[in-house]
Amino acid sequence: MQAEPKKSQAGNAREGAAEPAVSLVGKEYEVEVGPVAHGGHCIARTAEGQVLFVRHTLPGETVIARVTEGEEGARFLRADAVSVLEPSKDRVEAPCPYAGPGRCGGCDWQHAKPGAQRRLKGEVIAEQLQRLAGLTPEEAGWDGTVMPAEGDKLPAGEVPSWRTRVQYAVDADGNAGLRRHRSHEVEPIEHCMIAAEGVSELGIEQRDWSGMASIEAIAASGSQDRQVILAPKPGARLPIVELDKPVSVMRIGEKDGGTHRVHGRPFVRERADGRTYRVGSGGFWQVHPKAAETLMLAVMQGLTPRKGDTALDLYCGVGLFAGALADRVGEKGAVLGIESGKRAVEDARHNLASFDRVRIEQGKVESVLPRTGITEADLIVLDPPRAGAGKQTVKHLAGLGARRIAYVACDPAALARDLGYFRDGGYRVRTLRAFDLFPMTHHVECVAILEPAEKGS
Repeated sequence: MQAEPKKSQAGNAREGAAEPAVSLVGKEYEVEVGPVAHGGHCIARTAEGQVLFVRHTLPGETVIARVTEGEEGARFLRADAVSVLEPSKDRVEAPCPYAGPGRCGGCDWQHAKPGAQRRLKGEVIAEQLQRLAGLTPEEAGWDGTVMPAEGDKLPAGEVPSWRTRVQYAVDADGNAGLRRHRSHEVEPIEHCMIAAEGVSELGIEQRDWSGMASIEAIAASGSQDRQVILAPKPGARLPIVELDKPVSVMRIGEKDGGTHRVHGRPFVRERADGRTYRVGSGGFWQVHPKAAETLMLAVMQGLTPRKGDTALDLYCGVGLFAGALADRVGEKGAVLGIESGKRAVEDARHNLASFDRVRIEQGKVESVLPRTGITEADLIVLDPPRAGAGKQTVKHLAGLGARRIAYVACDPAALARDLGYFRDGGYRVRTLRAFDLFPMTHHVECVAILEPAEKGS
């Protein structure tokens, strides 16, 4: 009996391998644009029913959408609106020359009127609350509006200069710029329209930054402090920094990744609630000059602290909310702050050293809080990172029996998920307020005030 010829390894590989997916990048579709979605884009569908997440468009428009990411059979495609056939009444010509398909990724809504931007953000919040927490705006105690910060209510075509911290990337020629959307490519710029005046006056974009990977420029809104943080490429020497205004200089260490002083103060000074806060390099402070005061007031108004209250400030940063609470609970009250960043903890302890009954602990909230042995608290503030607090932390907090809880959120999806967990733990949303503290971008800040559900029944 004659043996069958052996198949080559190449033949076996060809037979066993799946056909490679066909990329759709560059393909164009004429589409009618549907609702806004979380992330700075709107939803559309191709004639075949495939979902498109389209940037640079607005609900109700008809556009030519060019695919930027995705392949045949993918759950969704990403695309840019490269031509607008039927514009929305809310569309304006983007004031920024670097905005648009394939350009700077820093802003999402330069092409929308300011009022329309806030409405879009409100629609995203409402959709996330309904989808992830099963809450209507009424059930969340929210009137559906997103409030502009003081001074930001400008006519269409004007851009508020609000960003007090700007992270510049550096291209191969040493030009400072900003990253393109979902890309490491650098868009060189001469001026960022949303940068605060204190950042713009440094003249970062007019200098040669050869050898640097990035430059962060910081202009404190609570003082005249200015700082730049340089991240050199491997093996590069630090340049002599000569900018248009006095500035302190820090550098990112190549080996340890830490931030080290080159000259000047290793911190900037900010102000909120009548108090000065030291914020070291890498420490968190709200980027909008009005944000810290706006959010602090919203939290205190919602919590209504009383003398003698015990309070927790979780993810406390340099101590903004802990300081405000300490002022209001008085000498017989007590405040515990928990923060994971070592430098931020040092700053918080320095900032709040005048309060005898304030304690700041370093570590992750989910690890430190159980170790404290705390079984009850009157008030809780949490301002978690973008991912939210999570189910286990929320469960723990719900078990402390707080009279009120203030949740400060920079991501509506994480907020909605955690509100659902709080509901499972016996808390309801008393009020929710939303603030447009990131104009021209899709980001929005919310403050939710919660209380035990039986109070609302």
